[in-house]
Amino acid sequence: MKLHSSYTNELEEFKPLVENKVSMYVCGPTVYDYAHLGHARCYVTWDVLNRYLRFKGFDVTYCRNVTDVDDKILKKAEAEGKTPEEVSQHWYKVFNESMKALNTLKPDIEPFATKTIGEMIAMIKELIEKGYAYEVGGNVYFRVKKFSEYGKLSGQPIEALESGARVETTDKKEDPLDFALWKKDEKHGYPSPWGRGRPGWHIECSAMSRKHLGKTIDIHAGGADLVFPHHENEIAQSEAANDAKFVNYWLHNGFVTVNKEKMSKSLGNFLTIDKLLEKYDANTIRLFILTNHYRMPVEFSDEALIAAENGVKRLMNAKRTEIDDNFDITQTPEYKEFTAAMDEDMNTAKALAVLFDLANKANKDEPHAFTVLYKLASALGFTFDKPKLSEEELQAKIKQAGMALAPLARGVRGDSMEEIIAVRKKAREEKNWELADKIRIALDEAGIVLKDTKEGTTWEIK
Repeated sequence: MKLHSSYTNELEEFKPLVENKVSMYVCGPTVYDYAHLGHARCYVTWDVLNRYLRFKGFDVTYCRNVTDVDDKILKKAEAEGKTPEEVSQHWYKVFNESMKALNTLKPDIEPFATKTIGEMIAMIKELIEKGYAYEVGGNVYFRVKKFSEYGKLSGQPIEALESGARVETTDKKEDPLDFALWKKDEKHGYPSPWGRGRPGWHIECSAMSRKHLGKTIDIHAGGADLVFPHHENEIAQSEAANDAKFVNYWLHNGFVTVNKEKMSKSLGNFLTIDKLLEKYDANTIRLFILTNHYRMPVEFSDEALIAAENGVKRLMNAKRTEIDDNFDITQTPEYKEFTAAMDEDMNTAKALAVLFDLANKANKDEPHAFTVLYKLASALGFTFDKPKLSEEELQAKIKQAGMALAPLARGVRGDSMEEIIAVRKKAREEKNWELADKIRIALDEAGIVLKDTKEGTTWEIK
């Protein structure tokens, strides 16, 4: 299996630190607002990697943190007259529901920043003792120039950073490049050797990953927007404190764009996951994300989501047979094609092509085709559960079909599916194939699928 390392910018053979075991850390949400499609792409992408590694037989420990102490949380709390804890707890719950709705697996470990303050303080003290950090007026900063490897991940030499407009300047720092490890905060802060304050964003992930996964981890992943400064700073402070390589494989997913601009809250061009799920199901969103290579930007549009929705219908409407758990799918050519695609830096577009081929084979009654389709699709996080409708929604669909059929078949009121099926059966018996086809089409447009068997005609919701 090969993965593209952002650090070396090369495809590298994946070899975990401990045979058959994988430690994986993903930067989680800052919980102060709704998650949007950009977040969905990030967490669905790494959910797929997590699932696929397990599918390959690896024992994965997946850690994804929660940032519940941050300037944005404090600002929202002040605006709403709430405590920071009330804000973070509410939005964590909303985030959790969004992830569940997207069918992402819950991480094995989900540490909260506020529960790891002691470990952050301990790491900052180590950095001060080693000369990598210094305290000024209750604030603690990291000496960037003391860490000779700084800028390697982002490919930005110190000289370029010094003249960059993004660099924050303050009289308190020894150097404008130095970044905060601890921020003085008398009102909302925590006790520390340097007075009440809060941790800097970057030190949170370094402390949490060290606590739960160790000093050196196999995989660290996140969005491409985190390469600099967040992940660059994580490397600096972790390796300086631990005297060890921090991460073996750095992985980053591309942006979701709208009109070629990154989807983000700051630009106001974002679409929240909960709103998106009102229109499209989790399988559709997942297919939209996986149709594109994870490292490439993906342009959001309703047309692209509709195309994904049609693709999902092809998979979900494949002729189903009982899953044969005793059948060895690893000996099938489709399994080999699927794993070859996924082993080449998660080429999900090629992997999806294998699934569509299997759907076609299942429809032609090829033995075990649906079993292989089900197991490979599950490895990518697709679910074959049919959508559940309330009785009112079900009757509305039947009525919709009946109204469409009224001009075609006299007497059809759409009161029941049995009545509609009886009219179609009569049309078939009279060899009125045109009417029979029109009834099927009208039902299909209403989201109702007919299945003709030797025992008779059955129906189900798409």
